[in-house]
Amino acid sequence: MRNNQLGKAGSACAAAAAALTALVVIRWRPLIGFDERVAGTLHPYAVSHTAVTGLMRVLSDWVWDPWTMRALAAAACGLLWWHGDRVRAVWVAAATLAASAVQQGLKAAVGRERPQWPDPVDSAHYAAYPSGHAMTATVVCGLLLWLMPAKVPRGLAYGAWTVAAVSVLGVGFTRLYLGVHWFSDVLAGWLLGVGLVSLVALAACRCACSGRSPASPRTDDTVR
Repeated sequence: MRNNQLGKAGSACAAAAAALTALVVIRWRPLIGFDERVAGTLHPYAVSHTAVTGLMRVLSDWVWDPWTMRALAAAACGLLWWHGDRVRAVWVAAATLAASAVQQGLKAAVGRERPQWPDPVDSAHYAAYPSGHAMTATVVCGLLLWLMPAKVPRGLAYGAWTVAAVSVLGVGFTRLYLGVHWFSDVLAGWLLGVGLVSLVALAACRCACSGRSPASPRTDDTVR
């Protein structure tokens, strides 16, 4: 049942992301209009509330920055490898690298311009769609939750899920607040991230059940 749920979640998110990408590419007016309204509502507030904007920049550029998230994933890989859980270490590394490849490939393919302001409060480079911050945070937080032991105390589990949710939703909001992304950029990052984590968790589970894994040695290659 759990495998079916993972497969359905991954497929649904991938399909939703594909549909959203198509709407962005054809510049579907209702979506573009919604993006513009969200950006136009947040930007004046960001300009006039410098203290809040400064906090948002710290959260976006340091606390929830993609490189911070990748460092957490690398630390998790290192701990897993150290404790002999090399199979899951490989899965985490592969998923993190895949997330970077997918987001950079889509940015190049879609080539969406970022919001332009006469009075910007932050800057960002390269194409807008999808949000790399949102996707990376979703993937890394999702992977860390996947690694959490099943018998962890309930309070600790709730705390981990809360931190993950605040991080994923929070980084998306900071990118909108700072005026460097459209809402659909962030939504695509979330969808792609959830889809990737679901499919990786499903693949890892199936490999474990079938006795295969990316890090398992082949029996015919064993040195005698």
